[in-house]
This record gives sequence, C-alpha cells and structure tokens, in this order.
Amino acid sequence: MISVSHLSKIYKNDSVETAALSDVSFEIKKGEFVAIMGPSGSGKSTLMHILGALDTPTSGDYVLDGQSVTKLSDDTLAQIRNKKIGFIFQAFNLLPRTSAVKNVMLPMVYAGIDRQERQEKAKKALIAVGLGDRMDYTPAQLSGGQQQRVAIARSLVNNPAIILADEPTGNIASAQADEIMKIFEKLNDTGHTIIMITHEPDIAAHAKRVITVKDGKIIGDKKRR
Repeated sequence: MISVSHLSKIYKNDSVETAALSDVSFEIKKGEFVAIMGPSGSGKSTLMHILGALDTPTSGDYVLDGQSVTKLSDDTLAQIRNKKIGFIFQAFNLLPRTSAVKNVMLPMVYAGIDRQERQEKAKKALIAVGLGDRMDYTPAQLSGGQQQRVAIARSLVNNPAIILADEPTGNIASAQADEIMKIFEKLNDTGHTIIMITHEPDIAAHAKRVITVKDGKIIGDKKRR
C-alpha cells in the first residue's frame, strides 16, 4: 500500500539548512494499523505531511497504492488527497456552523458525487461511528469525542486507500480517547489501513505496529501482535 524509499526533507532558512527527515525507508501493507511515534521535533509531523501528500520530500520516493506521488503537480496531489487519503486531525477541522451530516458530506462534494448519494453515505458513516442520533447537531452541540467521531466518519466516505490520523486523541478526555481507539481497531478489523501519528505510548499500544522516529530517522520498527 505504501513504500517510502530513502526519504529526506531539508528546510532552508537563509543559509541555514535543517534536516527534518534523513534517509527514511519503510513499507506499510494493506490492512495494517501502524503508529508513528516520536517526541516533538522528531520529524513525525513532517513524515505525516509527506504521507498525506500535503508536502513533498527533498529527495527519495513515496509510492501510494502503486503510484509515485513524489513529483506530481499540486492539482494531482489534491486529487490524491481527496480520493486516496482519509484525514483525521487533532483539532477535528469541522465546519462550526454546519451539521454533522453536512460535515461528513463535504469530501464527496469535491469528488463529484450527487447529493442523494452523498447524504446516504454520510448517514451510513455516522451510524457506523455511533452517531446515528446526532446527525443534525453542529460541532458546538457535540463533545470532543463526538466531534472526533464525525471526523472519522468524514474520513471514511470516499473509501480511501489509507486513513491518516494525526494525534487523533490529543484534544479529548481519556475515557473518550479509549472509545475512539476502539473505533480505529474495529475499522482496522474490517480491512482499513490506518496510520496514526502520536507521542503517547498508551495510544500507540492500540496499533499492531509501531515505527519510532527520532532526529529525523527511524530508530525502531516493531510489530506488537
């Protein structure tokens, strides 16, 4: 599903160069549940941006679902993000005055799916994450955990190749975090490929494989079960 080969990312500020990633290589197979762990400044966020086609590497190659995305145009990268990647962010990134069902419908608007199908798929996704009775609620009427469930539902509706979750439990209480992780586990059990960025060992423990990043390099890659 994913192949990363000798990936490096260097940021330049005037005459100063900072290596955020240095010669990173790994593969992720379809159906895996992988946590990418590391402290602040380790390079895990840079790696997430590249995996999410939000940024491009300075050198190396990234192949997603059989397609190299390293040197594609911005427009093509945008299409790949919409069709191949389901994003889940720490801050939820929901439209504040828009109902849960309309938030979930949004990616399908860009995919050109007609309104009736959008609505049916959005409702089905919300039911799948336990929010069948909250479809018409706005984010302000939902708890943090419920908002993240809406974000998970939104990530699923275009049937992406991978679900990319960036610190998905960072803004919610621990009890709700456990519920969110159970949803991820259930999604993985049904065949979804999940890549989760986290700095919390107890959250990473829910994944089946943990890749550890430090100072822009991979220092560990362990299967948990």
